This record gives sequence, C-alpha cells and structure tokens, in this order.
Amino acid sequence: MTSEREPQLHVNRWGDTSDPAPEQRGARQDVCACFDQSRAHPRARVGFHAERQDTSAPGWRRLLELIDEAAADGREEFRPLVELSQEERRQIVTLPPSIARLSAVKHLVLYGSNLVRIPPAIGAMTSLEEFTPYTSYRLHWFPYEITRCRKLARSTVSTRALFGNYKLRPPFPRLQPSPDSVTDLDPGNLDPRRWGTTAVHRCSVCDLPIGQAGLHQMWISLRVATDVLPLLVNACSSACAAALPSGARDYIPTPHTGGRVDQPPSEWD
Repeated sequence: MTSEREPQLHVNRWGDTSDPAPEQRGARQDVCACFDQSRAHPRARVGFHAERQDTSAPGWRRLLELIDEAAADGREEFRPLVELSQEERRQIVTLPPSIARLSAVKHLVLYGSNLVRIPPAIGAMTSLEEFTPYTSYRLHWFPYEITRCRKLARSTVSTRALFGNYKLRPPFPRLQPSPDSVTDLDPGNLDPRRWGTTAVHRCSVCDLPIGQAGLHQMWISLRVATDVLPLLVNACSSACAAALPSGARDYIPTPHTGGRVDQPPSEWD
C-alpha cells in the first residue's frame, strides 16, 4: 500500500480582503488622478487630497465601533474594512484618533482602502509589527509619527502611489511657508488642500503641543519597516525641524519643503 502525502495548505495573506474584480473596484475606492502611477513624470503638478472625513457617514460610525471593540478585547490583528460594506469602505478617507487605543494590535490591515491620509495617532500603536495598506492607491504619504512604532518590521505598501517613490519619482506637494506664529491659524481646523491634514495639535518631533512659535512642515523619506515612505513632519519650531535625520539612501538626502526639488533618477529613467 502506498502512502499519500497530505496536501499542502498555503495561507492566504489577505484573507477576504483580496482585490475585487476591476468592474467592482470603483464601489469601494475612488479613482485617483494625482499623478500617473504607471510611468515616470517627475515634473507633474501634484497636491494634497482635499477631502474631509464625513463623520456622520455610516461607515465612519461603524469604524468607531470596531475600534472600541478591538481596544476592549485587546486583539492583536485589526482588519476593520472586512466588516464594512463596499460603500461604507468608500466613506472612510482617514482613520479616527482613537486608533491610539489599539496598543495591543500587532498587525493593521487596510488592504484596498479609500484612505487619503492617516492620522499621527498611529504612532501610539506601540505593539505594531506589521502594516498592510496595500492597494490603497490614494494614500501618497504617511505621518512622521509612524516612526514611533519601534516594533514595526514588515509593511506592504503600493509604493508606486507614493510621492517621490524610486520607480517613478513623482514630485512632492509644495508645503506652505512656515508662519512666524499660529495666532491667525486654527491648528484644529486646517484646509487639507493646503496643509495635507485637517488638524495639527502636537509636534511630530518632540510631541509637545503646537505653540505660538509657528508650524514648520517638512518632507522626509525614511525606511519604515519594509518600505521607504514619504513622511510629513509637523514641527513646532525650527529647532525640531533641524533635529530630523537624513533621508534614506537613494532618496532626497535632507528634509525639504517639496515642489521643484531635485530627486535622484527614477528606476525607469
């Protein structure tokens, strides 16, 4: 009698977050035309997404409930989008600050999201080891605070969608001149088209509240886990901006303010 080998099982890394058929994709993800993600165009004009989160949307309210549940049960993997309908997924363009409560989560899965920004609160997810926002094609940058996730070792990002990525070298949005004071600026109600975000409360570098010394924004590309990510820094002072590290190898070597800044050649040049 011959013995048959047991069939080998292969784990589906994405579970039920696999990419839908192209004809269904529009139901949960808006089309992004910020820059061509298939060919190099280093002189393209780019900007920030202007969308604000609709906090009355059913998808947003459900996301808040899912975060509460995950924080309460201390789960180590958080896949919120699989609990939402296609339309509810489309309603989510950012994450709520309450993700800071997910201190036990080791793997955050945001596969195929409609996100255009991630809040600095992700830096409080101190147990995070793996980050999967793959095929989130409208997500072009990340907050500098993600560097506080010291255990983060693995990431799966659609890098061609990122500002300054090595394959295509699309430009970075030009940042606003640093105001000498925020007296005439409401840090809790910013125009995302100009500032990239709707609120800045604390310094990305020292974590102190943004005071009256001004808001200093900088771009820097750093290796975070598996990928080099474009990071937006919101610093409270020129001293904090000067304390930033050098950029990743083969990327712009110093912090910068975007616009027509020289980048290394793209992989496809």
